[in-house]
Amino acid sequence: MENISETLRTLMNRKNLNHRYEALMTTVYQDPDVRQFLAAHQNELSSDALERSAAKLYEFCEEKRKIARHEPTQAPGYQPTLVMSNHLIDIAYQPTPQMQEQQAAHALQQRVRSISMPKNIQTADLKTYDQDGDRATALMAALDFIDAYTQAPKRFHRGLYLYGSFGVGKTYLLGGMANALAAKGFNTTLIHFPSFAVEMKRSISNNTSADKVDAIKRAPILMIDDIGADASSTWIRDDVLGVILEYRMQEELPTCFSSNFSMQELQDGYLTLSQKGDEEPVKAQRIMQRVRYLASEIEMVGRNRRLNPDA
Repeated sequence: MENISETLRTLMNRKNLNHRYEALMTTVYQDPDVRQFLAAHQNELSSDALERSAAKLYEFCEEKRKIARHEPTQAPGYQPTLVMSNHLIDIAYQPTPQMQEQQAAHALQQRVRSISMPKNIQTADLKTYDQDGDRATALMAALDFIDAYTQAPKRFHRGLYLYGSFGVGKTYLLGGMANALAAKGFNTTLIHFPSFAVEMKRSISNNTSADKVDAIKRAPILMIDDIGADASSTWIRDDVLGVILEYRMQEELPTCFSSNFSMQELQDGYLTLSQKGDEEPVKAQRIMQRVRYLASEIEMVGRNRRLNPDA
């Protein structure tokens, strides 16, 4: 193509252009980004590229102007960039930095499947997790699990069984783990077990219980929150929890738990007693063998942050 400066001068000096169009295109051809692009690609442009691409160049400058003034654009969240196309000039739209942040945040949320979990789990962050008392030990165990799984995701890694009194941060820690794993590209499912148990009982009427159990048991990483907090049920214990844990043990899939009860307390109370008050220690022991295989027990002691978060 001939010299860019001479071509621009010729176009801007044409007498047959109406004054408004001439003023608009003069502004376009003087745009620094346009001039830089033309200089970089002058050997690739056809002889009539500027005339034939005038509309594209104007669109590029106009969309840039709207973005700078925070006005509505034809592609919200995207910014124009000039590209070559068959020796002519075209426009490609790329996500703005703000849109990229939104897309990244959405991608993280998509990697964390949350079932009846608290809203604050969506933003749980291990970097801001207070490390007072036994929380520091639990946090280090969580970080070790994340590092080990990230380095070898196809190997079996024992999860965590976090137990302690109300409000010490067990659920938040599980959420922080899930979000940290999501940031590294791994999918996690978190379920509030008492709510899940209610949902499972309701699903019997429409014959979807098997599908729900199947989806949970196959989760790449599963975190079961508040196990032992719902009313005891032999069906939930044997045909829901038992099936999930049996599959995960056989497939060596990472599983974490949180509970107000220690493993022994969970076995002796929640898992042993049926809804009729009968004791079934053998079945309880069978379930706990799977829990112990899947996770390491960690006690968390501290103040109730739900009642006094700023204390």
